[in-house]
Amino acid sequence: MTPRTVAHPRRWFMRIARPPARVLVRRRFAVRVHGAEHHPTSGPVVVASNHIGLADGPLMVAFGPRPVHALTKQEAFTGKLGLLLAAAGQVPLDRFAPDPAAIRSCLRVLADGGVVGVFPEGRRGTGDLGRFHRGAGYLAMVAGAPVVPLTVLGTREPGGSAESWPARGAVVDLVYGRPFTVDAVPWPRTQAHVRELSLELRAHMQVELARALELTGRTLPGPVDTAELDADPPTALVDD
Repeated sequence: MTPRTVAHPRRWFMRIARPPARVLVRRRFAVRVHGAEHHPTSGPVVVASNHIGLADGPLMVAFGPRPVHALTKQEAFTGKLGLLLAAAGQVPLDRFAPDPAAIRSCLRVLADGGVVGVFPEGRRGTGDLGRFHRGAGYLAMVAGAPVVPLTVLGTREPGGSAESWPARGAVVDLVYGRPFTVDAVPWPRTQAHVRELSLELRAHMQVELARALELTGRTLPGPVDTAELDADPPTALVDD
C-alpha cells in the first residue's frame, strides 16, 4: 500500500481546536516560542523534539507554526483521551514491533505536504538526546523532507515526576532550530544508511539543543526516576 492510498489523518478538529487550546494553556503557564522562522511555511516537514515532560506532545501540536500529526504511543489511544487524539489527527504507534500502518500514515501526511512530529528519544527522560531512535531520519529519507529540531524546556522541573505538568505561572520555552536537510533516497534503503543519517541528525539536534539552552539561559531537568521510566525498545542509538 502506497502513501497515496492511505487516508490522511483527520485534521479539521486540530485546525479548530488549536487557537482555544493555546488560550487555555496560557491561562495556566506562559509559553514562549522561539525560532519559528526556521519552520518552513509549506511543504513536508518532520519536527523532531527532545522529550522531558508529559506536556511536550500537546504543546508541539497546539503551538506549532503549522498543524502537526505527532507519532504517539498506541497505549494513549484509550477512553476519552484516545478519542481526542484520534480526532486531532495524531498517529498511534506500536513502539515494540514494526508498525507499517504508522509509517504509511506519516508518509501520507508528508506526501500531502504536511507536518509529522516525532520524539526520537522514545520516552520522557533527560532530554539530552542520549537515546535516539531512527524513525525521524527514516521518514525524512523516504519523503525527502527537512527535519526541524524542536527543543522543549520547562515542561518538567528538576526532580519532577514524569507525569507532572508545568506549575501554574511557570514558563515553557519551545525553541525551533535550523532545519536538517535530507534528500529523498530511493528504495532500497539499507539499515546502515538509516543509522548513519540518524547519527548525523542527532549530532545536528544536539548542536541546536545547546543553542537553545544558551538562548534561554535554562538547563535540562535531569533524569526521571527509574521507577517512572516507560519501557523503551532496545533499538535506540545509545551513548556508550
